[in-house]
Amino acid sequence: MNGRGEMKQKRTWQEHLQALDRRIIYLLIALAVVIPFFFPLGLPTNVTEPVRQVFDYVETLPPGSVVLISFDFGPSTMPEMYPMVRAVLRHCFVRDLVVIGVANHPDGTALGRIAMSEVAADYGKVNQEDYVYLGYMAGASAVMLAIGRDLHGVYPRDYGGVPIGEIELLEEVHTYNDIDLVVSIAATALAEFWVLYANTPYRQQVALGVTAVQALNFYPYLDTGQAIGLLGGMKGASEYEKLVNDLEEELGIAEARRRALPEAQLRALERRFREASIGMDSQSIVHAAIIAFIVLGNAAFFTLRRRRRAEELAESARGKGTD
Repeated sequence: MNGRGEMKQKRTWQEHLQALDRRIIYLLIALAVVIPFFFPLGLPTNVTEPVRQVFDYVETLPPGSVVLISFDFGPSTMPEMYPMVRAVLRHCFVRDLVVIGVANHPDGTALGRIAMSEVAADYGKVNQEDYVYLGYMAGASAVMLAIGRDLHGVYPRDYGGVPIGEIELLEEVHTYNDIDLVVSIAATALAEFWVLYANTPYRQQVALGVTAVQALNFYPYLDTGQAIGLLGGMKGASEYEKLVNDLEEELGIAEARRRALPEAQLRALERRFREASIGMDSQSIVHAAIIAFIVLGNAAFFTLRRRRRAEELAESARGKGTD
């Protein structure tokens, strides 16, 4: 009896799994999120066509071409959007393009200024010589339409208060005819506004960078040619980041940086330039862990149910035999 009782008390792995404290699962998921940030896995990044289309278009622009970047996101989506902004700015500065920064979302005003000054410092670019940040102007749709008539009339001063007429870099930039590309980095419907109010009436070339949950809504604009390409969420950011990193390796910029910078500064900079890829490492591991838990949980559930049914049938058969 004791031996049989001990056998009954032994649990199978399925029973152990079903009885697992949910706090252990939470802990494992937390570790899956955190560990890749300290120990990046370097998982491969496959570049999708909508992202490559944006990169290839920027590659066709000669030095001195004008790119307007609209910072239309806030702190809540910063982890997803900021690496995207950094990758696009890096590409523009590597190719010596003139960058004009604006914000049509009030929350993006300070974030745009920080991003532009931070990346510009990494590439030795100077405010009002290589880039200009104009800041926020209320009334997004009216602003976008008015730029088609006169940029100087919409933004009388830059973000620092300098009259736009005194900024030599913008002397020849008045309408969309003088802007080679608009890039909207948006966590709101403002990305669609750029299509409606810049591309549709003025045929301005527009590239879109949006959150992952928004991305599906913007693919029709690729099919109609109203957007030249699309960066969707952290994955889109990591793909563009990879293309820019590969470009810098090809041009020898990365090697020159490795030779010039102290090791600690170089590590910090390279980590910043791989921020989206590191984030994707974390996402990939978490998704894999969740899928594994779902598969194991279902396997344990159906195995136990099948075994219990077999035991019930055996018990029923023994009862009939006894009768």
